[in-house]
Amino acid sequence: MLMLAAPPASASGRRVSEMLGVPGSTVQRWRTWWRWDFPKTRFWQSARTRFMPPLLDEELPVNLVERFKGDQPVERLARALYFVAPLSTRARSGNPMLAA
Repeated sequence: MLMLAAPPASASGRRVSEMLGVPGSTVQRWRTWWRWDFPKTRFWQSARTRFMPPLLDEELPVNLVERFKGDQPVERLARALYFVAPLSTRARSGNPMLAA
C-alpha cells in the first residue's frame, strides 16, 4: 500500500512495478482505485468518520496506514489491511456498505 504513493512513471514507481512483478499499468490502476474508487465506497464513506483529523483522499493509502498504531511499519500496514478487508471479502459481497 505504501509503495503506491510513488507515480508509476517515476524511478520509484518502476521499482515498485519490478519488485511486485506487475506492469506499470497495474500499479497505476491500484493507485487510481485508492485515490478515486475507494473514497466513493459506502464502506469508506462510513468508516472515514473514525479518523480525526480527517484523511485527505489524495493522500490515500499512505495516510490511512500512518493512522494505525504499531512499532514497525509492517504492523501498521497489517492493521490497515485488516481494516479494509471487508472490501475484498466475498462472503460479505451482499453487504450494502461495500457498494460503490
